[in-house]
Amino acid sequence: MFQRIFGKPKQESNALATLDKLNETLEMLEKKEKVLLKKASAEVEKAKEYTRAKNKRAAIQCLKRKRLYEQQVEQLGNFQLRIHDQMIMLEGAKATTETVDALRTGASAMKAMQKATNIDDVDKTMDEINEQTENMKQIQEALSAPIGAAADFDEDELEAELEELEGAELEEQLLQPATTAPATVPYVPAGKQPIRPAPQKTTPEEDELAALQAEMAL
Repeated sequence: MFQRIFGKPKQESNALATLDKLNETLEMLEKKEKVLLKKASAEVEKAKEYTRAKNKRAAIQCLKRKRLYEQQVEQLGNFQLRIHDQMIMLEGAKATTETVDALRTGASAMKAMQKATNIDDVDKTMDEINEQTENMKQIQEALSAPIGAAADFDEDELEAELEELEGAELEEQLLQPATTAPATVPYVPAGKQPIRPAPQKTTPEEDELAALQAEMAL
């Protein structure tokens, strides 16, 4: 639609044709410049020959023609500069046009996608997803529910029975005989010997009694 309105293919073809024409003109001017430079060099050589022949008038005429050729070369140089400038501007305008056209195409595509997917469609899709998720959750709960004899079990009764088992286990542990604690050994620091009790002194009567016992044992 935009191409029919703005005529993009025609504009692009015109820009390319203009660039081709400018290139052809530039090549033509360069060829003329080379020809004129050769003519100017030839006039210089002729002026040298006339100078050697002592023909001053003819030598001056050659130099005049050389200057005319040089003026034309300078003029052709200005023409080439203008053509280069025109080509640069035209290429820049072509790049700008292509950029704008690409942006316009992107905006049109974005608008078409937004038109194809509006907010109502998004909300409807999300509602369907939520509904399907809830249905699946209900199906899973139904499949995990107990069936048959297991469905008749009372959860409260099972909890009470478990508490009774735990209480009986605790009572059994309390009734077990306590184990005797191992005798503790007094701590003795390293390098020190335990203090032994000093021997008690005996009386003379005890000494005589002990000697008599020893003799009787023999």
